[in-house]
Amino acid sequence: MGVVTNLTTSRGADVVDLAVQTADAAALGAGVAVREITDLRELEEVVHLYATIWGRDSNPPVTIELLRAFTKAGNYVSGAFDEGRLVGACVGFFAAPAEDSLHSHIAGVAGPALGRNIGFALKLHQRSWALLRGVSEIAWTFDPLVSRNAHFNLVKLAAEPVEYLPNFYGPMLDTINGVDDSDRLLVRWRLRDPAVIAACAGNSVPAVVSDELAAGAVVALGISESGRAVPGRLDAQTSLVAVPSDIGAMRLADPAAAQQWRVAARDALSALVADGARITGFDRAGWYVVRRPARAGQLL
Repeated sequence: MGVVTNLTTSRGADVVDLAVQTADAAALGAGVAVREITDLRELEEVVHLYATIWGRDSNPPVTIELLRAFTKAGNYVSGAFDEGRLVGACVGFFAAPAEDSLHSHIAGVAGPALGRNIGFALKLHQRSWALLRGVSEIAWTFDPLVSRNAHFNLVKLAAEPVEYLPNFYGPMLDTINGVDDSDRLLVRWRLRDPAVIAACAGNSVPAVVSDELAAGAVVALGISESGRAVPGRLDAQTSLVAVPSDIGAMRLADPAAAQQWRVAARDALSALVADGARITGFDRAGWYVVRRPARAGQLL
């Protein structure tokens, strides 16, 4: 019995050591230093960074008082620094004790620093931080209409969508969300899962919509030539749900079309999930892959 325990402990340590190494490598590749933030001045920089990203100078997404309390209570606040300048930050807090989970509340990267994989470096630092503290899961929400975030969360990080949350935050009224409803997908990042370990090492596995169609997938929500949402069937074993290529630009140029997408995606995804289907992948071209569990005796 002692041998098994030691072997298990060794393997657990290997996962944590590898997480630290991949986090360090991601930061190096992004050209930043990622570290925890507890200093009051740097916490104020996080507040300012978020206010700038979300266009909410008078009502920032987080306050200095909240961040100060989070850090004092042992929660997670980190920053990505480029030659000493804060260019990204991530904030999380612990869930209920029985859940063995950290909730990642908000993360953002300054506009001029986008495209450098700084967000990836921040999330890998958060993962290693959590594993070092014995936490096995991180959860967070994201807007399912934002294609780049869907690809980042579901493919690059291999997080698993578990719940559709209509208008989760209520009106947000910022430069990112506009006047749109704040629907969100809740994802769980199971930190020791082999798919997560592979993704963090740069070996993610994206969905390929052409392969899914060839295997019999059906379009549950498509896109017209004019860019509008086109509802389809919701009864297939494998369903494909489209999202716009740039919902942010659409919210500015055509708010009515953006709202139509919100309702159509909500109807499709929430109905499929409520019927027992699971979102299992995302094609970067803008398609969720949603599968129903196999029925008894069914071959897939």
